[in-house]
Amino acid sequence: MPEGPEIRRAADNLEQAIGGEPLTEAWFAFPELQRYQATLVGERVTAIETRGKALLTHFSNGLTLYSHNQLYGVWRVVKANETPQSNRILRVRLATARKAILLYSASDIEMLDADTLAAHPFLQRVGPDVLDRTLDAATVKARLQSRRFCRRQFSGLLLDQAFLAGLGNYLRVEILWAVGLAPQHKAVDLSDAQLDALAHALLDVPRLSYTTRGTVDENRHHGALFRFHVFHRAGKKCERCGGIIEKTTLSSRPFYWCPGCQR
Repeated sequence: MPEGPEIRRAADNLEQAIGGEPLTEAWFAFPELQRYQATLVGERVTAIETRGKALLTHFSNGLTLYSHNQLYGVWRVVKANETPQSNRILRVRLATARKAILLYSASDIEMLDADTLAAHPFLQRVGPDVLDRTLDAATVKARLQSRRFCRRQFSGLLLDQAFLAGLGNYLRVEILWAVGLAPQHKAVDLSDAQLDALAHALLDVPRLSYTTRGTVDENRHHGALFRFHVFHRAGKKCERCGGIIEKTTLSSRPFYWCPGCQR
């Protein structure tokens, strides 16, 4: 399943395709959204924001299209007059004179105004996005030390979108390896130096993944850093200490770590 860096890269591609240009077509499969089709023609996409795995497509008339890909949703960019063959079910089509963006298979799609956007239950529930450049390590450290999160094991905390949006399994694995921590640790047990290192890694590793990520392959079940250090490397030597990387299951997801240097 794609994680925050892959979702942000997909949003970049969509924004590059149709951002700032007048819409010539807006089409929605769901009847409750079809009343917006005529309203959106002539409007522009002003920005596409990510909140974890949710996309917020902001229009120049103040409306926002909320979409969450969940397990099967996927966006594609095509030429304006192109209708590609696909076994997927088309849910949304937004087109300009040059390009069109198509959302397939997703079921969690809503049109929001300023009030419903502010009150949206998913957006209220998720934490700050790790790819939001206004989010800094000091804020992340404060969240780690907060009463709400400080006694949670990292194996579960780093998958909880209420803590930080955009993290997922491969990022959980690589972040904990980067700071040499075993997954059973809790923030309350760490030294100040360890907290600082973890707070920085929680931002640096996802941002490295976003910066170095290749084109998203929708047939893969996870994204990829430029090079994994431990993820999917069970049985191989740890490049830091030479120990053997192991695999287990934590919080119902595969977990990889080096027992030699993750203490």
